[in-house]
Amino acid sequence: MPPFPASNPSRAVVLGSTSPYRRELLSRLRLPFTVEPPQVDETPARGETPLALARRLAAAKAAAVARLHPDAVVIGSDQVADLDGEPLGKPGTHANAVAQLRRMSGRTVVFQTALTVLCDATGFAQHDLAPVRVRFRALDDAEIEAYLRAEQPYDCAGSAKSEGLGVALLEAIESDDPTALVGLPLIRTCRMLRAAGVRVL
Repeated sequence: MPPFPASNPSRAVVLGSTSPYRRELLSRLRLPFTVEPPQVDETPARGETPLALARRLAAAKAAAVARLHPDAVVIGSDQVADLDGEPLGKPGTHANAVAQLRRMSGRTVVFQTALTVLCDATGFAQHDLAPVRVRFRALDDAEIEAYLRAEQPYDCAGSAKSEGLGVALLEAIESDDPTALVGLPLIRTCRMLRAAGVRVL
């Protein structure tokens, strides 16, 4: 017998994501769910702000997956690191990560984490934003190099994993939804799932 009673959602839950971090976060709710990679072009539009980009991509991911699973409750989320209005994407390479961390050293970055929950069958649609303000310490090149060699966070916007060694790069994190920085704001996710008719507890 499981240590907690299994939840019994009235509809299937689908996470529209390719992120292993979002999958791990959603699994903390002990809800049955499946994962469907959304087919969405994530290229920023000309002049698009990080906040607008995060909102658009979260909605687009949810909508793309909802078309494939119209009876399900679909979760879409996206995060864009915002440095003075400029979006910082996933670095992809060591050199790009070094450049990002040098730019963020001693500065505040807002991680714009957007969330959309949809169900085509019921017409349910909710959108929300969980911004996270992150203050980076003044970092020297040796610290940056040591961190990147240890954790290799090349698939993370902003080149740092706050849930791991990346916390040593930081002065402070300001957020009202603690898991938002990792990629999925679970307080908001629970609220929106309940509103969509999914029993979370």
